Amino acid sequence: MIKQRESGTVLCEQRGGVLLVTFNRPEALNSLTVQMDREYRGILSSAAGDPDVRAVVVTGAGRAFCAGADVSALDALVADPDKEHFDASFHAPLLLDKPLVAAVNGGCAGLGLVEALFCDVRIVAEEAKLVTSFAQRGVVAEHGLSFLLSRIVGEGHARDLLLSSRVISGAEAARIGLATRAVPREEVLDAALRYAEDMARTCAPGSVAVMKNQFRRGFLQQYLREAAEDQRLLADAFRGPDFAEGVASYREKRPPEFRGISQTLEMPAGYGEWSDQWA
Repeated sequence: MIKQRESGTVLCEQRGGVLLVTFNRPEALNSLTVQMDREYRGILSSAAGDPDVRAVVVTGAGRAFCAGADVSALDALVADPDKEHFDASFHAPLLLDKPLVAAVNGGCAGLGLVEALFCDVRIVAEEAKLVTSFAQRGVVAEHGLSFLLSRIVGEGHARDLLLSSRVISGAEAARIGLATRAVPREEVLDAALRYAEDMARTCAPGSVAVMKNQFRRGFLQQYLREAAEDQRLLADAFRGPDFAEGVASYREKRPPEFRGISQTLEMPAGYGEWSDQWA
């Protein structure tokens, strides 16, 4: 049995066959720190080996699910692009062989959206605000997000959400397939727990584990390639002027004034010759 955690930045509580995990930095809209991510992955690792856990629900304390990377961590990366950040193991929730359900109770942005997409099912508040936000911070889609979004909502919606960084409601998220279901905010956690409890009570754990592997078999190898390339592109973006401006404008609550990161990105071989045909 997993030991209940009643304090810290990630809480957990066993409810029958369901483990409820809560991001617990409500004063910071549950924005992620590296330590918080480690705690979350550690809890999921323990859940993976605990036969009493049949399903996991993850939610956020207070009025947000997760507002993305903590701004102090972003400040540190502006000062030192080589500083420790969320590494390739960030995708660990994808490897959990038990159902993982996101109860998106409020704001869900950047890496918070990635965390939600790592889940099998997303039940969101109708009034929740979801946004990719990476373009507004002067960086790129992280941790295979462009690949995951394209698989979940189709490339058209994925391009819309990533390139525009526009905010969508939970209701719209359900319409385009980003969310499994949208319900009133006060019903989100109960709906997610009921869903997980039903699976825990009626579904064979072995069948669920094999089916999750069947889904992964079709995309995991490609996802890992995409996520590794994202890490390289992200490291380049951290060294560019747009990242510093994206963080500063976010802190100062003003529109960003970007200088153009596209000029610093490595273009594919033959790009110049191909583009000349359209001049």
